[in-house]
Amino acid sequence: MIEVKNLVKKFGDFTAVNGITLEIKKGEIFGLLGPNGAGKSTTINMLLGLMKPTSGSVYVNGVDMQKDPNKGKENLGVVTQETVVEPELTAEQNLSIFGRLYHVPKDELEKKIGFLLDLADLKAFAKSYAGTFSGGMKRRLETVKALVHDPDILFLDEPTTGLDIQNRTKVWALLRQINKERNVTILMTTQYLEEADQMCNRIGIIDHGKLIALGTPAELRQKTGLNTIIEVSADRDDLAKIAQAFKKMGLDPEIASNKVVASVKNDPVGTMEKLIKAVNATKVKIQSVSMHEPTIDDVFLKLTGSEVRDETGSYAGRPMVMGRR
Repeated sequence: MIEVKNLVKKFGDFTAVNGITLEIKKGEIFGLLGPNGAGKSTTINMLLGLMKPTSGSVYVNGVDMQKDPNKGKENLGVVTQETVVEPELTAEQNLSIFGRLYHVPKDELEKKIGFLLDLADLKAFAKSYAGTFSGGMKRRLETVKALVHDPDILFLDEPTTGLDIQNRTKVWALLRQINKERNVTILMTTQYLEEADQMCNRIGIIDHGKLIALGTPAELRQKTGLNTIIEVSADRDDLAKIAQAFKKMGLDPEIASNKVVASVKNDPVGTMEKLIKAVNATKVKIQSVSMHEPTIDDVFLKLTGSEVRDETGSYAGRPMVMGRR
């Protein structure tokens, strides 16, 4: 459904996207991850035909997005990071006006509105003004609004940012249903790595404009060679001392936010006990210690050296269309 070859985008002397090659299959839920400023939004803008690449090619459902972007957009639905619903219109009016913009025939549109509101669990609120909806209800309305013209591909830029866990779970369920029942290909970015772990068939990780990892969540864990993960949290000023204690025990630590993280292959319990003693000897106050099997968060940290919310660059002066980066 999506084929990207040697995609490059430069802004003056700065290379935002540097030679990305990628294929996304029909019916797949694909997650595109990366630190802020890694090139995700620029990549998606080029996939959507909103930004011309410096070089390389993008094909969406067989359509060359450089030669015929309008044709390609007919197959796309987009849910931006910011929820965009008209508060002074009802739920069904929001869908109606969007369907008319896409020239959906009137008799078809009426049937679709009922179906989509039912899909979003909003049928009981069809005549209610969107301005009275909760954040989760608005997000579900925004999501099905992007389906009113029957797109084959749905782009979602951080679809659950700002939602509580209950509403995030409802949006996850909606996306799974859309993917399963309508066989819609989904490409999503997210700052919640557990969301990518649970939702995505495959994940691509971008850093400094390059695709540095690609595979299923299980494949990414295997490729990075991570074993049991030990984390020690403390004040930021003490993290360097803790990392030094890790190194003295032959571990390879990473510092992220307020914790030091390392992968342990042999005897993780015994290693953790020794590590606590070593850290205590430095007179550093430990806030917490934890041990767990590797997650996508750990894979991300290992590959990029930062957490997904860390700022690793700025797009000041560079044109962005989607998202805030």
